Amino acid sequence: MAPMGIRLSPLGVGVFCLLGVGVIYHLYAGVISNRLSAFRQPRKVDLRELLAVSVEAAVLGGIEVKNVRDENALKEKSKGKTREGVNELLTNGDLQSHRKMFNLLKNTFPDVTVNSEEHDNTVDKAAAWSKDIPADILEKIKAGNEVPPESVTVWIDPLDATQEYTENLVKYVTTMVCVAVDGKPVIGVIHQPFTGFTAWAVVGQGSNMRPRSSYSLNPPKVIVSRSHSGEVKNFVHDAFGNSTTIIEAGGAGYKVLALLEMPSSDTGSIDQADTYVHITFIKKWDICAGAALLSALGGHMTTLKGEDIDYSGTPLNKGGLVASVNVDHKTIVERLPNWDPEKH
Repeated sequence: MAPMGIRLSPLGVGVFCLLGVGVIYHLYAGVISNRLSAFRQPRKVDLRELLAVSVEAAVLGGIEVKNVRDENALKEKSKGKTREGVNELLTNGDLQSHRKMFNLLKNTFPDVTVNSEEHDNTVDKAAAWSKDIPADILEKIKAGNEVPPESVTVWIDPLDATQEYTENLVKYVTTMVCVAVDGKPVIGVIHQPFTGFTAWAVVGQGSNMRPRSSYSLNPPKVIVSRSHSGEVKNFVHDAFGNSTTIIEAGGAGYKVLALLEMPSSDTGSIDQADTYVHITFIKKWDICAGAALLSALGGHMTTLKGEDIDYSGTPLNKGGLVASVNVDHKTIVERLPNWDPEKH
């Protein structure tokens, strides 16, 4: 007697085969989809590489800044006025530096948010990182410290101290790059185009800068803006006394460098200050790089109330700032008068 079994009609056999093919298709489609999804995920960003690219961007931008100034081809115009009524200037140096810096950073790290002080539609797809990591960065900063690109905000200032740049007060001029991760500044680069010196730091890892050996608070030398000073002189004297030395200078990057030990052979003449105070609104591309440098060296840059500044979202910092290194920052904040930058 023949064994019992399931007999399928030709139609049933066809349906069974189609079902089998469908199951196999969905299994393989799922595997392929997962692999494609993994492939599409943005590659994590290595902070050492991002530092090296940031340094290269600041230097390349600085070359443009210097060339435009040397050729006297500034073609400056006003972008508008600050709240204090001071003209905000735009020059060819700003624009050409922006194009170099922005395109290099964006081409190298396309999934990272890059905010620049300037805006320009010029796209340079050929701008590419040289893959060169300077020896001092290789020595001090470890590889493999990776972060998700969506957590990164890069702030670039293609030309800090534009007013002074137009007046040929070039010692104040810098190009700057800052990397913030989850709103906290972790990489700072401040480049001086007219001396060729570049200061850099990675918070928690290392820097080519260091604090000076001593600072004074009784009274301190306080560095402030020469073009956006507002009522800052009265504010400083109220805080630290009428004998306080006030240094007026251009550029937020320069003011941070004035708090640090500078290799004089590379940087020329630079002021020395004990603290940096700004009592009006200021943009984050002006201050983020300095905040990272100071933080890496044990210093602080906060609002006038001592609050941390969030370096994500809107570019405007409305809380003013006070910066210091190697001193009791809390004591400085406590000596400041009650002041609301939004009302001035």
